[in-house]
Amino acid sequence: MTAIPRYHAQAGIALFSAGFRPFFLAASIWAAVAVPLWLAAYAGGLAIPTQLPAIVWHAHEMIFGFAAAVVAGFLLTAIPNWTGRLPLQGISLAALVGLWAAGRLGVLFSGAIGEPMAAVADLSFPLVFALVVAREILAGSNWRNLPMLGALGLLLGGNLLVHLEALGIGNGAELGNRIGLATLLMLISLVGGRIIPSFTRNWLVKMRPETALPTPAGHLDLAALGVTGLALAAWTVAPDAQATSWALLVGGLAVSVRLSRWRGLGTAREPLLLILHVGYGWLAFGLLLVGLNGVLEFLPTAAALHSLTVGAIGTMTLAVMTRASLGHTGRSLSAGPGTKAIYALITASAVLRILSPLAEDWQLLTVTVAGAAWVLAFGLFAVLYGNVLRRPSAKGEAAKPI
Repeated sequence: MTAIPRYHAQAGIALFSAGFRPFFLAASIWAAVAVPLWLAAYAGGLAIPTQLPAIVWHAHEMIFGFAAAVVAGFLLTAIPNWTGRLPLQGISLAALVGLWAAGRLGVLFSGAIGEPMAAVADLSFPLVFALVVAREILAGSNWRNLPMLGALGLLLGGNLLVHLEALGIGNGAELGNRIGLATLLMLISLVGGRIIPSFTRNWLVKMRPETALPTPAGHLDLAALGVTGLALAAWTVAPDAQATSWALLVGGLAVSVRLSRWRGLGTAREPLLLILHVGYGWLAFGLLLVGLNGVLEFLPTAAALHSLTVGAIGTMTLAVMTRASLGHTGRSLSAGPGTKAIYALITASAVLRILSPLAEDWQLLTVTVAGAAWVLAFGLFAVLYGNVLRRPSAKGEAAKPI
């Protein structure tokens, strides 16, 4: 990999000195705010002032709002490592964050400002961000990471379909949300397959040299990626088809085999690393559950799907955000009590949401508790890590795990 570039000296606000800082913080705050709004609409009939149907708004904001911000924070931090170019900082970074925030407000209040203005506000961020990433990858001749441009294009296209339906053009909102979700899951499969075995290998060599190391990437990994991509594509186009269910089952098995080669059990002593394996495990379990549910229909579709949304995406985003926030601000890569609580809360949220239909008369309460656990997980991240993300990196704080 290319050496990590030097950052410009920042005399301004530390929050805008690196891409992960504002976007991770913004993503966690929006995750903790948007879900209570949805729960109030779902359980109490709150009229969300958006022009989108409430369920479409909820899915849209989790995919193109919260998760897109995490993707932005990750890519703006990783791309300089890939290309050797200086990262986006300062006013330019603040402007990009402003576009993202304008999109969230625009969609939320689209019932008042009108869908055309909301669409412009919301689509500006993914368009500009895709152009920024394209410039960096092309200028750095970083051809290996061109798939990231394809992923950003799919996120933009899926978002566009949601807004077109809101404008009365076609009925592609559900398809658009599925495109966005499938893209995020494929990014987890791709990026997770790079960082998880690499981080695990480095830690095991240092801390447990007697333990077997993760199997190097090879043809099996490429095959698993291909099978997963085909299964997600089938689900995007025809989610209710029996063939899609079987494809998801095969994809889940492929992800499971891939994960089993990365020696995750050997990282049990380091939660900051173990949680990455757990997040990838949710991807495998979610594909298997959604596929099996399509064959046997023992759960409502939404409950099974939350194994991928709350389980895989929720867990992996928190795993990446906590690790990157600690590592890139000069802190020790170890999980303190607060970080462990974050991991426990997101796990509880996923499990409760999947099992909620089995609670019968207590289903609404179970869904509410699952939502509360989600809010506490991301709210706790915003509180505990917000101070770190807003302050300059300080090597003197390296021994203070959060």
